[in-house]
Order: sequence, then structure tokens, then C-alpha cells
Amino acid sequence: MKPVDVKDKVQGKVQSKVQSKIQSKGRRPIKAPAKVLGVVGLGSMGFGAAVTALRNGVPTIGLDTRAEARERFVAAGGRATETLAELGAQCDAVLVLVVNAAQTETVLFGADGLATTLRRGAVVIASATVDPTLPPAWAERLAERGLWLIDAPVSGGAVKAAAGQMTVMASGAPEAFAAAGALLDAIAGTVYRLSERPGIGSTVKMVNQHLAGIHIAAACEAMALGLRAGADPQALYEVICNSAGMSWMFQNRVPHILAGDYTPLSAVNVFVKDLGIVLDAARKLSFPLPLAAAAHQLYLATAAAGHGAEDDSAVIKFYAALAGLELPGPAGTS
Repeated sequence: MKPVDVKDKVQGKVQSKVQSKIQSKGRRPIKAPAKVLGVVGLGSMGFGAAVTALRNGVPTIGLDTRAEARERFVAAGGRATETLAELGAQCDAVLVLVVNAAQTETVLFGADGLATTLRRGAVVIASATVDPTLPPAWAERLAERGLWLIDAPVSGGAVKAAAGQMTVMASGAPEAFAAAGALLDAIAGTVYRLSERPGIGSTVKMVNQHLAGIHIAAACEAMALGLRAGADPQALYEVICNSAGMSWMFQNRVPHILAGDYTPLSAVNVFVKDLGIVLDAARKLSFPLPLAAAAHQLYLATAAAGHGAEDDSAVIKFYAALAGLELPGPAGTS
């Protein structure tokens, strides 16, 4: 099964290749690579990726600081360990899907980190959303140990991760893809090979988060405006979903608002972090991002009001508090 090569996009071929890839994945099982995959970080997306790998016949070992996460993975048929040393000694490639850059650096270069425990020729697949300047530096440090890095942030959320339909925005040396490309295919719906230079994958993910953060904030603002003006929220949602103002984030997040369910599938604090990365990168480039800056302030304000750990659609609660709005669902304005 071939990954998507961005060069084909210029030639107008990506649509058919992506569709073919997704369809073929549903028709037949992926041929299991004869390699062992480690997954560090069994959170919502990491667990989904690890279980997908198992489902596709990949021997997979999971590691998480939380005992309940390790036990859950073992119950799903995987193996788990508590130490990086044990994980690194057994794996040909390790997917690092932790919260941020600081955690990634600890996993790679901390005590008994993967830089010292993986055998030469192994591949680190770094998938946290990070500053694009970091993966090239990590790749250089790992290369000194005879290891490869694929800069491979992901998108799709917990649902797509569990279904094996994540999008991977990958960049790295051809040798790294030769060694671990089949493992990426085994956990994702679409793998974009964007460049031979680590950092480009994180650049593309940064642009994705820029758009996603703005779109969610705009959806919350628009719904709050409609509520303030007296529109029926369910009718408003249905009309916008069938009109030019619709975005994927509007369609996906507004149902959380309508149900009054702010269980965090992606939390407000995630976009405090991710839009912070976007703004820091733009500052280094002397590039203005007024929309991202305004959206970032909305997430910060929502977090400051005590909603940082809630679903990112809770941005509407900031507007509700300002305007005295009663929100739909049992959660109301809480």
C-alpha cells in the first residue's frame, strides 16, 4: 500500500490515491510488517494508534506513566512496559505520541531515553505537535547514535485514531521511511510524505492547528451570536451545515454545544498550547497573525474562567458569561 507523495498533488493525482488507499484499507487487511512497534503515550490518540497496529498484525508494546492506561492496552491484546529501557531494547520503531515538546525531549534524551536504549538503525516517529524548529535538532542528535527520526504529527482525534484513519503529516530521510514506512501505514488512513527534511511535517501540522483553532473559535462565536439574537440553536446548526458558512469544525463541534456535553475530546488547553506554538513560530518569521492571536486570547480567557480542561467547544461559555446566555443542554451556562 503506497503512501501519498505530495509531488503527485501538483499533478492532480492525490485525490484518487488517497481514496484508493482508504478503500483498499477497508477491503483487505494490511500485510503486517515483521517489526516491533513501541508506542509511548497511550492517551486518546496513542491508544487508538497502538490498538490499530495490533489489529493489523503488528507486534506492539505500549508505555504510559498511568497504570490504568497500560492495563487497558494489555486487555486489548497488547504488551506493556513501565520503562523506556525495556521498550527501546525490543522495538524497531517507536511512536512517541505525548503531550508536548518537553515530554518528547524527555522520552528521547532523558535518563534511559530512546536515544540510548534503541538499537542502531531504529526509527523514532515523533508525533506531538511541536515548534517546527525542534525536529531537525532532534534528528541530528539521534543520528549521532545511529538512529532515524520521522517528524510525523497526526490529525483526526481519538475516533479516527481508533479506526485507523488518522492523517499523518510526515517528513524525514528516505532511509527512515524505508525502515518504518510500513509501520506508519499500519496505524493511519493516509500518510503524507512531505519532505526529506524533518520539520516540514510539523510546519504543516502547525498550519492545520492555526486553521482548526480559528474555526472552532469562530463556530462558538457564531453560535453565541445566533443565540443572543433569538435563533433556535438546532435550526441554526442545520441551516449553517447546509450553507456556505459551514466548516468541518462547525459541523463537528457544535453538536457538543447542542448536547451541553463538554467532555474533552480535545480540550481548550490544547489550543492554548497549539496556537501558542503557531504565534511563536510566526513571531520568529516576523509574520503577522491577527486572527490566530484573537482566537488564542479566546482560549486563554476560557481557560482562565475555569474551563481549560473541558472540550474546546466550551469557548462558547466565555460568550455566554459575557452576554448572560442560557446554553442548550443540561450543562447550561455552567
